[in-house]
Amino acid sequence: MTAQSSTGSESTRPDFGANEWLVEEMYERYLADPSAVDAAWHDFFADYRPAAGPANSVRQAPSTGAGDDEEEDEPQAGVAPAAAQNGHAATDGTSGTASTTAAEPAAPQADSQQATAQPAKAESPKTEPAKAEPAKTEPAKGESQPAQDKPAPSQPAQATPAASQPASTQPAAKPSSTSPAVPSGAQVSVLRGAPARVVSNMQASLEIPTATSVRAVPAKLLADNRIIINNHLRRARGGKVSFTHLIGYAVVRALRDYPEMNNHFAVNADGKPTVVRPEHVNLGLAIDLPGKDGGRSLVVASIKSAEEMDFASFWGAYEDIIRRARSGKLAADDFAGTTVSLTNPGTIGTNHSVPRLMAGQGTIIGVGAMEYPAEFSGMNPDALNDMGISRTMTLTSTYDHRIIQGAQSGEFLRRIHQLLLGEDNFYYDIFGSLRIPYEPAIWLTDREFSHEGQIDKGARVIELINAYRTSGHLMADTDPLEFKIRTHPDLDITKHGLTLWDLDREFAVGGFAGQKLMRLRDILGVLRDAYCRRVGVEYMHIIDPEERAWIQQNIEVKNDALSREEQKHILSRLNVAEAFETFLQTKYVGQKRFSLEGGETVIALLDAVLAAAAGYSLDEVVIGMPHRGRLNVLANIVGKPYAKIFNEFEGNIDPGTAQGSGDVKYHLGAHGTYVAPDGTE
Repeated sequence: MTAQSSTGSESTRPDFGANEWLVEEMYERYLADPSAVDAAWHDFFADYRPAAGPANSVRQAPSTGAGDDEEEDEPQAGVAPAAAQNGHAATDGTSGTASTTAAEPAAPQADSQQATAQPAKAESPKTEPAKAEPAKTEPAKGESQPAQDKPAPSQPAQATPAASQPASTQPAAKPSSTSPAVPSGAQVSVLRGAPARVVSNMQASLEIPTATSVRAVPAKLLADNRIIINNHLRRARGGKVSFTHLIGYAVVRALRDYPEMNNHFAVNADGKPTVVRPEHVNLGLAIDLPGKDGGRSLVVASIKSAEEMDFASFWGAYEDIIRRARSGKLAADDFAGTTVSLTNPGTIGTNHSVPRLMAGQGTIIGVGAMEYPAEFSGMNPDALNDMGISRTMTLTSTYDHRIIQGAQSGEFLRRIHQLLLGEDNFYYDIFGSLRIPYEPAIWLTDREFSHEGQIDKGARVIELINAYRTSGHLMADTDPLEFKIRTHPDLDITKHGLTLWDLDREFAVGGFAGQKLMRLRDILGVLRDAYCRRVGVEYMHIIDPEERAWIQQNIEVKNDALSREEQKHILSRLNVAEAFETFLQTKYVGQKRFSLEGGETVIALLDAVLAAAAGYSLDEVVIGMPHRGRLNVLANIVGKPYAKIFNEFEGNIDPGTAQGSGDVKYHLGAHGTYVAPDGTE
C-alpha cells in the first residue's frame, strides 16, 4: 500500500542493487573516519542517506526522519515501510500483504515487546530512537510506536521464550513463522552489515519470477584462439586474456542482436507494470573479494556502454574494474546502473549455475567449468585427442519471466554459441583490435585420411614444415609502420588437410627441432618463431644442403624467454641510443647527422654480436657501416668519447684523423675496446 510513496525519492539516489551492503559498509567507515574511504567517495557520502534496513541498524538516523530514504534500495520488493525501518527485521521480502503480516502477530506480543523494550535499547546503545519514522507510514493497530523504540526484532520467533531470552538473541529469530527452535547449546549470531544485506537482497529476489535456459558449448576453438592471443601478448605488449574476457565480449555482441535481454521490469508511479529499455549495455561483473576474518564477499561492478567498445577497449575496461575492486578503489558509479550481469563460478569447478536475479536487471549469465563430458573422464588425454573430443562448458541464462520468454533466452544463448565458434568474424575482430598480425583458428570438423591413395597426416605435416622454410618470411612482421593480418595460402594448415583437432596430436617429424615426435601445436610454434616474427629468413635458394641444414639447426629451435637481467641490459642499450639521437637533434638543429631514429635496435643487436664474439675469444672485430647510424655506433659500441663527437659537430676536426680532403664527422672511424656484460673484453 504505502510502498508506492517511496518511489518519488528513489530517483534521487543510485540503485546499487546487490552492492548496497558494500556501499553502506563504506558509509559507516566514512562516518567513523573519512580518511578510511577513498577520496572519490567523499562527495557522494556528503549527502548520502542509506536505505533503512538490517545493514544500518546501528547508524544514526537523520534528524529529519528516515521516511525520505526508506525502501529505496528495493523498489520492487514491496516491503512495508514499517518492516523496512525496524532495525534487523527489514529482511522480509514479502509483497502486497507485508504490512498486514507484520501487524497480525503484533497484538498478542504487545506485552512481551514492551517488556523487552529497555533490554533492546541496552543491546544497541549506538542506535538513535527513530521517534517519528513509522508513525508516518505504519498505522499497525497502535503497536508501531513500541516497535520503533527498539530496532531489534519486530516479530520474535516464539512468544513464550521471548521474554526469558536475552535481548541480544532476539534479532536472530526474526522470521517468526518459519525459524525453527534453536537447539540448546547452539550459538546464535546477529547478521549485520554485509551478511544482513545479503539476506535482504535474497528476500527481495524472491519477488522476481525467473526461469533459466541452459546450453552446452564446445570450448575447443575458444581455448585454441586464447592460446594464440596470449602467446602474441607475451611476445609483444604483455598482459593476458582470460576465458571470461572472451565470453563476456561474446555476451555483449549477442546483445546487439537480442536487445530485449537487456531490458528489465519496473512498476511506475501509478502502480502499473512497465518494461525499461536502457540506452546502453552496462555489463556487471561478479567479483569475489576476500572479506574480514577470512570470509568472502561478492560485489557487482559494471562496464558502462560495453556495446560501443571493441575487444581491446572492453578488455582494458574489464581489467580496470578488477584492479580497482582488488585495491578498494571502486566508485559509486561503478556499482550503479547494471543492466546485465555475468558470473563465472566455473573458475572453482562448478559445472552448472542458476544465480539469483536482482531488481533492475532482466538477465544474468552464468558460465560453468570447462571439462570433458563426464562419461569420458577416465580416458587417456591422447585418446581423447585422437577421437576429437572437446572440453565443453555450460552457459545459463536466468531471466525475468515477466518480460522475457524462454524462446528469446534460448536464442540468445544460441547466438553466444555461434559467436564462440567464430561466426560473423568474431575472432577476426578480436585479433584486429589487439593488432595480432595472424589469422585466428577456425572451426572445422575433423578430417580422416585412411582410404587407399590418400596422403596421411604425417606426410602432410612434413609438407607444412617445408612450406614454412620456403615461404615463412612472407608472413614476417617486418613493417613497423603498418598493421595488417598477414596470410599465405601455403602456410594455412587447412590447405594441407589439417584442422584445429590435429593441434594436440603427435606426428613423426624426423629430427625437426631435435625431436622425433611433436604435437602439431608445438611444431607451428617453432616454425612461426623461426620464420614469421620480427625477422624474416629466406635461404632455401641455397644449393648446398649442408649449409641449409646448418641454418635450420640454428634457427628452428624453441625460443626461451630472456632473463630479467638480459631484458634490462637490452633496454639500457636502447635507452642510450635514443638519448644520443635526441640530444643531437636538440643541440645541433639543421645539421646533417644521418640519424639512427627508428633503427635503435641495431645498437642492441651489435652489442649481442660483440658479446658473443668476446665469448669465443675473438681478438678483433671490424665494422663497416653506411652513414646512417654511424655516429651512434661510434659512441655506444666502439666507445668514441661523446666530447670528441660534439667537438666535431662544432667544426673542430682533428687533422690527424682525416682520411683525405673533405672528410666530415660521419666519415671518420675510431678504435675502441668492447667490454661484454660478463666483463670479457
